[in-house]
Amino acid sequence: MFKKSLKKFVIAVLIMSFVTVTSGCGDVKNIEGTTYDTYGLINKDENKNPNIKYRIVIGNIVWSVLLCQTIIAPIYFIGFSMYEPVRKTTPDEEKGSV
Repeated sequence: MFKKSLKKFVIAVLIMSFVTVTSGCGDVKNIEGTTYDTYGLINKDENKNPNIKYRIVIGNIVWSVLLCQTIIAPIYFIGFSMYEPVRKTTPDEEKGSV
């Protein structure tokens, strides 16, 4: 009985790891000829553009939690690469929202 549950647990962890690896790391995006970079809590003032819609990179948050004991990985993921650009904002969207 224990072996079956352990096997299921290992399979679930492997699937979650694969999904996390493939969905992690925010991407730089080229929108209308301009390249926009990811930003986080540390470089928000330098990299965030109020005319661009951003989304949270879930993979980077998961990696931050998984690698929290390394200290450096969470600082990078949350500090510099937590949000990735998606598209330009439309006039009816609220300014300053993420």
